[in-house]
Amino acid sequence: MLTAIREKVLAGKRISDEDAMYLFASDDIFTLGALASHVAYRKNGRKAFFIRNRHVNPTNICVNRCKFCAFSRSQGQEGAFELTIDDIIGKLGKGQATKAKGMGKSRSPRSVHVSPHGFSEVHIVGGLHPDWPFEHYRNMLSAIRKRFPKLHIKAFTAVEIDYFSRISGRSLEDVLRALKQSGLGSMPGGGAEIFREEIRNRLCPEKIPGERWLEVMETAHRVGIRTNATMLYGHVEDLADRVDHLSRLRRLQDRTKGFQAFIPLAYHPKNTEIEGSYTSGIDDLKTMAVSRIFLDNFDHVKAYWIMLGEKISQLALLFGADDIDGTIIEEKITHSAGGLSGEKLTAGQLVNLIQKAGKVAVERDSFYKTVRVYP
Repeated sequence: MLTAIREKVLAGKRISDEDAMYLFASDDIFTLGALASHVAYRKNGRKAFFIRNRHVNPTNICVNRCKFCAFSRSQGQEGAFELTIDDIIGKLGKGQATKAKGMGKSRSPRSVHVSPHGFSEVHIVGGLHPDWPFEHYRNMLSAIRKRFPKLHIKAFTAVEIDYFSRISGRSLEDVLRALKQSGLGSMPGGGAEIFREEIRNRLCPEKIPGERWLEVMETAHRVGIRTNATMLYGHVEDLADRVDHLSRLRRLQDRTKGFQAFIPLAYHPKNTEIEGSYTSGIDDLKTMAVSRIFLDNFDHVKAYWIMLGEKISQLALLFGADDIDGTIIEEKITHSAGGLSGEKLTAGQLVNLIQKAGKVAVERDSFYKTVRVYP
């Protein structure tokens, strides 16, 4: 059967759910890597992307209590925090990410603004705060856009968008258009976890259903907001749950073409209610490869180094990944659950990881336009 799947992939044909199940169950990790690399090369050549970005979490106070989440807190609970809009502006203005020096000559086919504080994108996600009205989030975006007009704002998961709709009484489309008007440039792909209802009810019974997550994303794509997509794996799901998840994403992408990248997220067990263990390197690479082969209508598959670690992320570039994320600067969500990586990397470190994997390092903007090539 592997030979038949291989022939499909090399011919550029779509594999089935059954094919994906076979690949997940296969022990031939090297053939999986070769096939995934073939797909990645067909889409992006030898390029591997990164971005100068910064994460900001406005609050960890959340009305939900997802069992896999170690980040959220209740009001008054030890460790709870909430940032003011001025706090967020202050974080973005600190200049914690700076351009790496001494990195050699580069080609710059397109001039893209990098803010004086050293990053071109801010990534904003947080808890569902019980007291903040929808206008608070609009004011947050407007303040960032006013202070840093060239900074791209990637913000709010589908779960947050649904929450804004509920607390404001506005439709999803109204909420998304209002946020876009206030400065929202794109959306991350968090909150997808695993779509299948039985698994989702064990992980996060209070969170929106998988179908609602897909509805939010379809609405975002319809109003012109590009998004990412994720899958949290390695907890209580089985391989069929993973394939079902990927299949639903592929079907939505067929309709909208609005997803930019897919990001498999490795589960971290510390300080969670479901506990368990960390994923293995083999499972990480296999999940990356099968995702790249199966999601033939996604241009990019990302190895999120915060969750995978630097070395597995580097290896993932040989198993179908073409993006290693970015500088990050300050990551709280994964580290609350026992993240083993650091919280930031310099652009120079990211370039080194990419080049040592035999790839061409390409700094990108938020829409995968080239900022700088490191030959």
